[in-house]
Amino acid sequence: MERILETENLFKLGVILLLLVFSAFFSGSETALTAASRARILAKEKEGSKRAGLVGTLLEKRERLIGALLLGNNLVNILASTLMASLMLTLFGETGIVYATVVMTVLILIFAEVLPKTYAITKPENSAMGVARPVRILVLVLAPIVSFVQGLVNFFLKLFGVDTKDVSWSAVDEIKGQVDLHHKEGSVEKNERDQLLGVLSIGDLTVEDVMIHRKNLKMVEAGLPPKEMVNHVLVSGHTRLPVWKDDKDNVIGVLHAKDMLKALSKVDGNMANLNFAKIMRKAWFVPETTPVLTQLRAFQQKHAHFALAVDEYGAIMGVVTLEDILEEIVGDIKDEHDHHVVGAKLREDGSILVNGDVPVRDINRAFEWALPDDEAVTIAGLVIHESQTIPDPGQVFDFYGYRFEIKKRHRNQITKLLVKKFKGHD
Repeated sequence: MERILETENLFKLGVILLLLVFSAFFSGSETALTAASRARILAKEKEGSKRAGLVGTLLEKRERLIGALLLGNNLVNILASTLMASLMLTLFGETGIVYATVVMTVLILIFAEVLPKTYAITKPENSAMGVARPVRILVLVLAPIVSFVQGLVNFFLKLFGVDTKDVSWSAVDEIKGQVDLHHKEGSVEKNERDQLLGVLSIGDLTVEDVMIHRKNLKMVEAGLPPKEMVNHVLVSGHTRLPVWKDDKDNVIGVLHAKDMLKALSKVDGNMANLNFAKIMRKAWFVPETTPVLTQLRAFQQKHAHFALAVDEYGAIMGVVTLEDILEEIVGDIKDEHDHHVVGAKLREDGSILVNGDVPVRDINRAFEWALPDDEAVTIAGLVIHESQTIPDPGQVFDFYGYRFEIKKRHRNQITKLLVKKFKGHD
């Protein structure tokens, strides 16, 4: 006991405890500053918080910040361990090394790592703002050393072909991940998640992704008798119908139900007196490769709601409406039930019986699946793309953790599939 109370040993013990405090500060600061939400820090900065502004400045150069904190933390930990080893050797001889190792491991683990990091992670923004000023000074002081170390790190990483400037994870991807995480944790409802992801993903879509395909398109022939044309429009359930002549790719106009009803009123309901050539509006043709956001702006500028999508050869491929684009953000406007997709039926075993022309994105949104939609728009297109063939009924394929069983095929079109997700697949 007397040997412990010697002045030199007490001095060493005091320095060790002080170094452990510094170590706790570095560890807690690192956790607080890396865990702090940039969005919440920015909000506090806009409210006038100067400390939040300092945090934002530090986070702009994250590599330099982390380098300074790690350098400081390693310096104090190594120095503390060295002093403890010296103290234990003085007190217990060679076995003191074992005691020093055990004691420093316990002290550093509990008081310099777990405790400060646990506190920092529970209140990251407040902790980050609390340590911002001293950390800023530390970063400035250690900047030359950190820059040298970072240069060495980048050099060795390049030797192994790693480019530190190649960042493939975008801000949009990060937001999408946060939305999915909060939905999984239960703090974001499914419809809210769908709307947020719809807004974030709409920039990646083209008209081809959202249009009504020509196979499902309802059109009216210009040569029909007036009564049949009127009945055709009324039975269709749509307010606008393309009108074709001689060939379905030869669309000569668009018939609006409201225009037709106004014209009927003017002729006192006598359908024979209707002049559909005067009633029809001019058809608007757009490339199917047009980005959805571009088409949305075009709808706004032209005060229109309806356009015909054509391919590179000018053939009619489908119809895109303002409602189709808006539904990518807000979901199916006509849908009032969970897990409801036109052409898809959820079965008791969790599988779905789905028509081949149902879009992959609609299935993912409704059933919270993760089928890829980069290479194909419809579920049938996905199977054809992955299998590199037009499968026959009864064939079964396994892709991306899902099983696809072909139920029906009409000519070269897959019309019905049974899709099931494997258990445990995420």
